[in-house]
Amino acid sequence: MKVILLKDVKSQGKKDEIINVSDGYANNYLIKNNLAVPYTKTSKEVLDKELKKQAEIENNLVQELEKIKDKLANKTIDFKVKTGKEDKVFGTISTKQISDKLMEMGFKIDKKCIKIKDPISNLGVTVVDVELHKKVKFSLKINLVK
Repeated sequence: MKVILLKDVKSQGKKDEIINVSDGYANNYLIKNNLAVPYTKTSKEVLDKELKKQAEIENNLVQELEKIKDKLANKTIDFKVKTGKEDKVFGTISTKQISDKLMEMGFKIDKKCIKIKDPISNLGVTVVDVELHKKVKFSLKINLVK
């Protein structure tokens, strides 16, 4: 029996997938527990509309994030830090600090979107990656100054 999954089902498939399962499993488990609906012409049309709407929403989101990317890509953000002997920096710059600085500049970017490869603990410019979405990634320069 063909069914359309309404939720992710472990070892069967992801939401909105069309799968083939035995009649008993479909009727007694998937449909009964609202995890799937039978595959019919009408349910297929509803699924197509839903997928189209989701794709449109995602495209709008990507366009918005692209605008943010265009404003921030290759920008340099300066951090004033305390240093000791031989210009050794006390501590490191964290993703939270970068996120807070971006917030001050008017960009709401979550700290989880900022990827730091090596700790930022040296004076000068360091490049960090920012991933706003699977399709929207860019580099940001972090400059540590005395």
